[in-house]
Amino acid sequence: MEPTLASSLAEAGAAATALIGAMARAATPLALAATGELVTEKAGVLNLGVEGMMLMGAVSAFAVTVATGSPVLGLGAAIGAGMLMGLVFAGLTLSLRTNQVATGLALTLFGVGLSAFVGRDFVGTPLTALPGLSIPGLSDLPVLGPLLFGHDPLVYLSVALIALVSWFLGRTRGGLIVRAVGENHDAAHSLGHDVLLVRYGAVLFGGALCGLAGAYLSLVYTPMWVENMTAGRGWIALALVVFATWKPWRVLLGAWLFGGVTILQLHAQGLGVQIPSQFLSMLPYLATILVLVLISRDAMRVRLSAPACLGKAFHPEH
Repeated sequence: MEPTLASSLAEAGAAATALIGAMARAATPLALAATGELVTEKAGVLNLGVEGMMLMGAVSAFAVTVATGSPVLGLGAAIGAGMLMGLVFAGLTLSLRTNQVATGLALTLFGVGLSAFVGRDFVGTPLTALPGLSIPGLSDLPVLGPLLFGHDPLVYLSVALIALVSWFLGRTRGGLIVRAVGENHDAAHSLGHDVLLVRYGAVLFGGALCGLAGAYLSLVYTPMWVENMTAGRGWIALALVVFATWKPWRVLLGAWLFGGVTILQLHAQGLGVQIPSQFLSMLPYLATILVLVLISRDAMRVRLSAPACLGKAFHPEH
């Protein structure tokens, strides 16, 4: 009986560890993209092109990694592609003052089409996933080893970036300027701050993290290139910013929540739950809608949390 109980506990522990690891992998691209969008929105810019930037990051990372054999160069290419897409968006909305909502939607459509064109020769190409960390003495610990020290580097980077963004926005002069620009760009301008420069920087930072989120999908989570492989994660990342009420640590909580829903529906399908697979696949998006509906019931809280100048064009001559 004792060996049977011990083996059962070991199997249960291994299954729980594998489940948590899968949740971490599912949450990481959401956390990265949502963190970038949070900083962008804190500066008063609404960029709905997250999905397009993620796709361009995914295809750029995959193509460069296949060509060079270096995932580090692939990650760099993804960051560059995301920043380039962000620069296009910033140039149109901040310098030419186009409508931010329409421009963001156009950026997503552009990213979907361009990524499919660039990646047409890479469909079906095999690639070895980015390996997890192996820390001697720590990674070998029972249960805690694989649970805390066996993930890939980008999982830890996503948490570190959220901590860094939280510190930057809440504890530094630069973060105060970003928040001031997002709350009242005219007052920030009157105090001598370059509103457009701050917003350009925030959009480029958001683009870099969205590109990195896309790279995670094609280099770690899958790993392969498939057209439209983000599958709506960019829109979930946008919803996460609202869910988090523009607070960085709540972004991490929301990312794990929606990542957990994604993994649970996959496990439910694998266990043969007698529910149509199409419905199970809809669960993460249904959960997103449900959470947004619940949050919207407290409209005053949302208005107080959102940057006051979010989505508003800045006219320096006024």
